[in-house]
Amino acid sequence: MNSREIGNIGEDFTAEFLEKKGCEIIERNFTVKGGEIDIIALKGGLIHFVEVKTRKKNSLLSGEQAVNSAKKRFLIRAAERWLSKQENEYNCVFDVASVELDGETVTDFRYYQRAFTASEI
Repeated sequence: MNSREIGNIGEDFTAEFLEKKGCEIIERNFTVKGGEIDIIALKGGLIHFVEVKTRKKNSLLSGEQAVNSAKKRFLIRAAERWLSKQENEYNCVFDVASVELDGETVTDFRYYQRAFTASEI
């Protein structure tokens, strides 16, 4: 599997998780110069910008570790771009999902709601 296929498995798993928790998936793979926001979800008037990090089992760097300060800054800027295009105003949070795979099977999943804020960066 290539990295895109690995990422798709993690994003699909996370989107299903969010839907089961009552979220509406608004957009996937919102792309701006330099990257993308994996999942944009809505629940109770709150927008969740979700970064999904999928890793093979026993990877040296965990999904959580991969969301460094540079990545957080990018996500905040991308979220600002998305919000600026909306007709409504929303409150938002930044969440992180860490997915571990053994082959094509999810063996570990961790979801961090409000993993970081724009004011931290």
